[in-house]
Amino acid sequence: MSDVSREDRPSKMENEEKTPSVPNSGDGEGSLDRLLPSVSTGLSPRKRTTSQCKSEPPLLRTSKRTIYTAGRPPWYNEHGTQSKEAFVIGLCGGSASGKTTVARKIIEALDVPWVVLLSMDSFYKVLTPEEQILAASNDYNFDHPDAFDFDLLKHILRKLKKGKSVKIPVYDFTTHGRHKEWKTVYGASVIIFEGIMAFADKELLQLLDMKLFVDTDSDIRLVRRLRRDISERGREIEGVIKQYNKFVKPAFEQYIEPTMRLADIVVPRGGGNMVAIDLIVQHVHSQLEERELSVRAALASAHQAQPLPQTLSVLDSTPQVKGMHTIIRNKETSRDEFIFYSKRLMRLLIERALSFLPSQVHIVQTPQGEDYEGRTFHGKRITGVSILRAGETMEPALRAVCKDVRIGKILIQTNQDTGEPELHYLRLPKDISEDHVILMDCTVSTGAAAMMAVRVLLDHDVQEDKILLVSLLMAEMGIHSVAYAFPQVKIITTAVDKKVNDLFHIIPGIGNFGDRYFGTDAPPDWSDEELDEPSY
Repeated sequence: MSDVSREDRPSKMENEEKTPSVPNSGDGEGSLDRLLPSVSTGLSPRKRTTSQCKSEPPLLRTSKRTIYTAGRPPWYNEHGTQSKEAFVIGLCGGSASGKTTVARKIIEALDVPWVVLLSMDSFYKVLTPEEQILAASNDYNFDHPDAFDFDLLKHILRKLKKGKSVKIPVYDFTTHGRHKEWKTVYGASVIIFEGIMAFADKELLQLLDMKLFVDTDSDIRLVRRLRRDISERGREIEGVIKQYNKFVKPAFEQYIEPTMRLADIVVPRGGGNMVAIDLIVQHVHSQLEERELSVRAALASAHQAQPLPQTLSVLDSTPQVKGMHTIIRNKETSRDEFIFYSKRLMRLLIERALSFLPSQVHIVQTPQGEDYEGRTFHGKRITGVSILRAGETMEPALRAVCKDVRIGKILIQTNQDTGEPELHYLRLPKDISEDHVILMDCTVSTGAAAMMAVRVLLDHDVQEDKILLVSLLMAEMGIHSVAYAFPQVKIITTAVDKKVNDLFHIIPGIGNFGDRYFGTDAPPDWSDEELDEPSY
């Protein structure tokens, strides 16, 4: 999951959302005596000190489905640009009002596969030594607008809304500083942004498509804050109450409560108000329906009858290359032979790709003492990135000719319902932005997955003219799509087929490359153009 709020991590009580009554008697459900934990002399150490638990996987499992909170939907048109912005929900409310619980309830009820939860807690400013001393004595105001880095927050939210990848700071509430390693997050179908000051900035408000205010009784919020700070953070009850009276309560009255009038929907009682949550979900669904786009269908009808681009390089159809294609295209070829001749073609393909890397004159002295004017690679590094799973079969060929090459991986799967490619996983080397990248996939039909993979690399600041897309077999449609969207990407293949059928299979094709290479039946949601571009 993305950032879990420092102030709104759901406790057991908050998850149950029993809507406790205002604590006005000793035996009321909201009574401090009943809700506060017992305070012992030996306080447990604070277990969670950062705004992000790094070990937590980027997904949320519900009774209906698995919701990915890292990745992006295929909201890109045939030009390689995003067609619609993500839908951003702003979630405001006082400290411990239950904002995170409401966010999780919305995520579960939405039942969409791509969601990002962004918390303001990630954007606390780094404290100076003087401010550190104040914080240690509960005299620093964390509930004031000046405590947040709004400029960084707005910059990141703008990029997320456009579907870009961003790096989010990981804030440590023990040191009151940011971790050296920031977290990479992608834009998604829906972005839920929550925080006590979510409505405190005019420019930030303009980025929100829907504004929600969680209205919870002040006594209940105080009870929750006391429970959390004492049991989870090891703080003394006196310090918690001092901070609440000095900063939290006045800040709520001055900066937070007045912004309730800006909300489109006020949610009383937090996550227990399922009527309000259902209304919110219905509206978001209507907005998402307007953003639907069939990428593969759009690509299938675009750029037809155009000459092949100059960025394309096809291996010469020598008798050797033609003979190997004859073998691997033959449905009667055994798996062993299919693997052997595919590997031979991959080696030739990688060698051709390397010839397009920049080089410079380099003079060396031979054993005979003579100078030889040669060439050497003119760049910082070469990195190979395979589109799983078929693209991974090309890695040995790359390693065989590039010493110490770095390898990254991207997993793009086809949505079973829409047939669209969706990014599910990536692992890229650090500082890939400085590298020349060889992007590997075995077959490319419409180019949808290849375009998404290129987009991921561009999001990581790889220069477009430093990307080389290599594939054993490509359809003309895929070549046109990639070249039109990314005119500086070099495309290298061993053969080009003209047609793609109604199922987006290359004709005459090579079959499902992954199945034939690995000897498996591909799961129905695999795509090896991802889909392994089934091209029967």
